[in-house]
Amino acid sequence: MTPRVHTLGNGVRVVCDPLPGWQTVALSVVAGRGARFEDEHRSGWSHLLEHMVFKGAGGRSARDIVEVIEAEGGHINAATGYERTSFQVRALKDGLDLGSAVIADLVQRPAMDDGDLAREKQVVGQEIAEAADTPDDLVFELAQAAAFEGQPLGRPILGTPRSIGRATPEALNAWRAALYGPETLVVSAAGAVDEDALLALAERDFGAGVGSALPEAATAVFRGGVRTRAKRLEQANVVLLLPAVGVRDPDYFALRLLAEMLGGGMASRLFQEAREKRGLAYAIDAYSETYADTGVLGVFAGCDAADAAELAQVTAGEIQALTAPVGEAELARAKAQLKGAMFMGRESALARAEQAAGQVLLFGRTLDPEAVATEVDAVTPGQIAALTARILGARKAAVAVLGPRPALAAADRFQAAFAG
Repeated sequence: MTPRVHTLGNGVRVVCDPLPGWQTVALSVVAGRGARFEDEHRSGWSHLLEHMVFKGAGGRSARDIVEVIEAEGGHINAATGYERTSFQVRALKDGLDLGSAVIADLVQRPAMDDGDLAREKQVVGQEIAEAADTPDDLVFELAQAAAFEGQPLGRPILGTPRSIGRATPEALNAWRAALYGPETLVVSAAGAVDEDALLALAERDFGAGVGSALPEAATAVFRGGVRTRAKRLEQANVVLLLPAVGVRDPDYFALRLLAEMLGGGMASRLFQEAREKRGLAYAIDAYSETYADTGVLGVFAGCDAADAAELAQVTAGEIQALTAPVGEAELARAKAQLKGAMFMGRESALARAEQAAGQVLLFGRTLDPEAVATEVDAVTPGQIAALTARILGARKAAVAVLGPRPALAAADRFQAAFAG
């Protein structure tokens, strides 16, 4: 069945995806706003807010919030991204009523206590410190900062100790009202869910919400540059980002397939050439990260510092080689991998609920998986080559290298290849 989308009077959208025979239900309440909508003064507030609403809401304490869900066999969680914030409950089939009520309290009626905020700032500060101490977290932050310097996409979702230190209960509550405005909320349920019951719960719990959401984010600009940091580590961590397309671009699926062929699995070009043939790295992967209006093609590698420069050269060569049309067998394998991941992901009720909410936020509707598979199959070798040329034609790259000093030469190799 195709999920059905409804709109409440205040603009909240509701998606119902019933799965006959399931004994569980997943509910995602997703706001189409996140860290990308922060100015520098409020950097990290969206993530801090996500923490704070769990400290108490709707008359329940922090402990009550989790205990009442877990007592019914359920689980509750939340996540903050650049473009959205998601609250999720997984429960047995009769747990939708309670799950909806609890999430509604989190989103609309948090306590925002002064003492809780002071303690949570300490917790988030520890989370920021942990990320700084984790090389394969820090190197991605450095690359993101180089790619989108001076913009929200270039700042860490966690913010900084200084920026989160500015938050007060009153200011954070005002930020909540703007971040979770009803016209950006999607209530999405999948699994053992009845459509009429879901609509009644959504109207009860979210239909009276009012307020104006933050306006659309400014268009992001890929700037590029180099971020290197010498650090005593056993291994060098290297990230390369190139400017690509956003999720609404006609070349979106071509980008996904390009990343898959470049470094998406053990049969990919980078794995075979850099690891299997040359032994330059244990871990090397390519991926695409897409936002509403832009995206990146990325490569991550962990290698010996002495091999980093050669690895950069090999990686650059493999990307440049994709400006020539790929073989049909290689493209067919990438298509099979992408479609396999897509359909396997839909075997989780929570993944279906989250995916449907994201599609509604981006396109105003849910997408038929078979139609998406058809779009994947329609991508041609020429389209892949043209997209690669388009990416390289920008002559921009964001490079981050973290590790022993000899590894830092990899940054110059990448810059010479892509932005020289």
